[in-house]
Amino acid sequence: MGARRRMELYHPNPADMLSYHNGPVLHGDIPVSILWYGEFTLPQKSIIADFLLSFTAAPQAASPSVAQWWNTIEQLYLSKAVQTKPNGGDKKTNVLLANQVSDDKCSMGKSLTLAQVSALAARAKPMKGGVALVLTAQDVTVEGFCQSRCALHGSDAKASTTYIWVGNSATQCPGQCAWPFHQPMYGPQGPPLVAPNGDVGLDGIVMNLASMFAGAVTNPFGDAYYQGSRDAPLEAATACPGVFGNGAYPGYAGDLKVDAATGASYNANGANGRKYLLPALYNPSTTACSTLV
Repeated sequence: MGARRRMELYHPNPADMLSYHNGPVLHGDIPVSILWYGEFTLPQKSIIADFLLSFTAAPQAASPSVAQWWNTIEQLYLSKAVQTKPNGGDKKTNVLLANQVSDDKCSMGKSLTLAQVSALAARAKPMKGGVALVLTAQDVTVEGFCQSRCALHGSDAKASTTYIWVGNSATQCPGQCAWPFHQPMYGPQGPPLVAPNGDVGLDGIVMNLASMFAGAVTNPFGDAYYQGSRDAPLEAATACPGVFGNGAYPGYAGDLKVDAATGASYNANGANGRKYLLPALYNPSTTACSTLV
C-alpha cells in the first residue's frame, strides 16, 4: 500500500535506488471506476473527469500536457516492465473512465477506517486490470488523513484490481495536502499559488491522485517498481515529493507556468481547456526527478 505523505525533498541513497522487482504493472486499457463519497458538486466532479480524460485526450492538449506526463510513465516504467514478460507485446496503455457511483449520504458514516475505504473501492466494481477511485468529501475523515497521509493506493490481488483513495483536504489540512495552493502548515513559508481550477481542495485532489495513479500503475501489487521497504515504498512520484517544476526546493514548488488571465500556476494542459499541477516523476535511468516544466 503506497501513500502520499507530507512533502519534503528526498535525496536518495545512490546504493538504494528505485528499481524494478519483476512484479506486474498495469498495462493496456486501464478502466477507472469512481466512487464519490459525500457531497461533490457537478463542477468539482468535472475537474476530476476531465483530468482522467486528459491522459489520452484527442486531439492532444497544448504542450506541456497531462498526456505527456502519462507518456513519461509509459516510457520510463510500463513499457520496460512489459518488455521483460514473455507475451508483453507493445500495446499502448490507455486510461478509460468506465463508470461513476455516488454515495452522497455517506452510508458508512463520515469517519472511515482504511478497511472501510477498501470496502468502498469494491463497491465501485472495478474491472479486472482496472482501478477503483474512492474520493471522499471535505467533511469526511479517514484513518490517518492529514496525520500521516493525503492519499493511498492498495489492491485486491485475487481480483487483479487496484484502488486509490484521495480525500478533499480543503477544510481539514490544506496546508499539508493541498500545498502549494495553501500556506504550508510546516516548513518554509511562502505565499500560496492560485489553484488552476479555482478550487484548492479539488486541485489538491488532482495532485494527490496523479501521485497515487503513478504508484498504482507502476507498483500495483507491491512487487514492481519501488524503493525501500515494500510496506512503505517510495514510488514513481512519491520519490519526488514537493517537486513540480524545475528548480524546486523545500517550500518552493519550482518554476511553473502562470495563466495570464487568472494568475493560476500549473504545469500541464488537459482536456476541455483544463490546467493542472502534476508531480515530478522519478527517472530510474538518471536517478533524478523529471518535470514537465
